[in-house]
Amino acid sequence: MKLLNTEIKNAVLQSMIDNLDKERETIIAANKKDLDAFNRDDQALYDRLVVDSAKVDDMIRAVKEVKDQDDPVGNVISEDTLENGLSITNKTAPFGTIMIIYESRPDVTIEAAVLAFKANNKILLKGGKEAHNSNEELVKCWHKSLKENGLEEDWIQYLKMDRPTTQEFLRNPDQPLDLIVPRGGERLIDFVKEHAKCAVLVSGRGNNFAYVAPDADMEKVIPVIVNAKTDKISGCNALDKILVDENHPKFEETLKTIEKELTDKGVHIVASDKVINSLETNDKIDSEDVWYEEFLAMKAAMTSVNGLDDAIDFINKYSGGHSNTILTETKEDAEKFMEQVDSAAVYHNASTRFTDGGQMGVGAELAISTDKLHHRGPLGLKQLVTNKYYVLGSGQIRK
Repeated sequence: MKLLNTEIKNAVLQSMIDNLDKERETIIAANKKDLDAFNRDDQALYDRLVVDSAKVDDMIRAVKEVKDQDDPVGNVISEDTLENGLSITNKTAPFGTIMIIYESRPDVTIEAAVLAFKANNKILLKGGKEAHNSNEELVKCWHKSLKENGLEEDWIQYLKMDRPTTQEFLRNPDQPLDLIVPRGGERLIDFVKEHAKCAVLVSGRGNNFAYVAPDADMEKVIPVIVNAKTDKISGCNALDKILVDENHPKFEETLKTIEKELTDKGVHIVASDKVINSLETNDKIDSEDVWYEEFLAMKAAMTSVNGLDDAIDFINKYSGGHSNTILTETKEDAEKFMEQVDSAAVYHNASTRFTDGGQMGVGAELAISTDKLHHRGPLGLKQLVTNKYYVLGSGQIRK
């Protein structure tokens, strides 16, 4: 795709802001069709599917936020002149074509497209069938905004494909693909990794842990754990596992307090054989697989660990590499935990729910990456570019 100047990109985004507001009721009506057809057995997916007037306001806010950010393309990363006279400049450059595959959330149709477009990328949107009506109305707004500013619709494409067709497209795409971002659960991620022929950036899997150290301040522990677990169960930054140090001077009391505070909020507790006798729950964890699982539900697992090193090893073995927190009053222990736990975000005495583009100052996000290349954490506007070297010479040859 050709390079667009900042003014034309921002003009498209202003049109999109206007069109989202104009078509608000049409978008909400289309979403109602999706909601009426949805099986509510999966509450997390249902919550992600809902588009009301407040959600449209959030979409408008996301577009405005990206419009107001600096253009990430063509910025100088480094400049150097070699002894042979070659002038070398490294600049940011678009990826090209990005494909995002996502489940349920119609707001991704806005956030992914606005970020990709402002970074001068073409984007292919493959939403889930449960959100087809919502997504189609949102893409109509995009296409109207592009046409109003003299641009082709193929900057932003919506792919309405079933699983077999998607599989074939990943294997043999009908156009160049530079990056694929699967935004969803492990089954989706594994499916894309198995069939894709280009780079895949993994996003979305949570399974986050909280470690309660022996000196943890319960005035901080309870609000942090309750918020991380119950604020939004469908979020990939939600808490799933709680580790209490068995060296805590009030070990059993701490276990019971955490359990009660969570169960009072409707959270179902499952526990290992190491702690179940200290708790009210009778739901014993009988498979190691539970520790690898992302719940996306009002459910939490509890166990004990023996010291900081044991907690770090346990988390690094089982967590999804997304967000993990330590609750301690010892700065040195917090620093060790944060240095040695291998995840996109590590916290000290704070809820994991802050792993979010808006909360972390990135703004609208394409996804939360748990990969290490080329970026880990929230993928905002600045992260949706690659780089290119510009080498200027005067006839130099390599000897």
